[in-house]
Amino acid sequence: MPGKNPRELGLLADCESCFGLCCVALPFAASADFAVDKDAGRPCHNLRDDFRCSIHSQLRQSGFQGCTVFDCFGAGQKVSQGTFEGRSWREAPGTARQMYAVFPVMRQLHELLWYLAEALTLEAAQPVHASLRQALEETERLTGQSADVLEKLDVAAHRAEVNELLLRTSELARAGLKGREHRSADLIGARLRGAGLRGANLRGAYLIGADLRDADLRDADVIGADLRGADLSGADLTGAIFLTQAQVNAAKGDTATRLPGALTRPSHWAEEGRPPAASRRPRRRRR
Repeated sequence: MPGKNPRELGLLADCESCFGLCCVALPFAASADFAVDKDAGRPCHNLRDDFRCSIHSQLRQSGFQGCTVFDCFGAGQKVSQGTFEGRSWREAPGTARQMYAVFPVMRQLHELLWYLAEALTLEAAQPVHASLRQALEETERLTGQSADVLEKLDVAAHRAEVNELLLRTSELARAGLKGREHRSADLIGARLRGAGLRGANLRGAYLIGADLRDADLRDADVIGADLRGADLSGADLTGAIFLTQAQVNAAKGDTATRLPGALTRPSHWAEEGRPPAASRRPRRRRR
């Protein structure tokens, strides 16, 4: 039996039901991703009184590209409406510190739920489905704990346990594909246009700014891979294992990029500008 889908598990961000936690709880530094410095626990100057962003439609143009990449996996509304029962940090200032501390913990738990739910859809991982389902149920149980419990939760230890299962899932799903081994590899700026990376192990790989145009990334394990600025134009990520919306948002792509069904094409991806088909580098024949 497949696992619950992301919507059933509440893993799709619902900003309308959140108290702007990503805009308050998390810090950021002035860089190519953010126009200014902001300390953890201090509201972004763009956050309105209704917890909406005043420059939401102009974030990238205003120097806040990092905001368009971030995905809380639904942790924002879970903490806001579940853990703190709909009382905001503005209504109850005394809850603010703990709410900000719980939010990143909840985000990690929700990210694990995303991976576990996906793992349960992989037929090749049948040998570990029972363990995966148990891990999903335990992780889901943890998300329902009180703020006091969540604040003290050793989420790193829980992640380590779940990761062992996810690693086994990946091995089973990629068995027989003879994919390349690039775990934690430094591939920053690598020229991988048209590369045959089907079934590759790219767990934790640094692919910042890599040229992956027209690359075959089908069934590749990309959990934790850093795809910031990577060019996925024309790349095929069908069946890519443990790919998240945040990774896709951080990369570049176009209308020819193929994504897993659970993910959506970012609005900032190029809609036009691909060279005519006749002038493109030919794709490698895929087997």
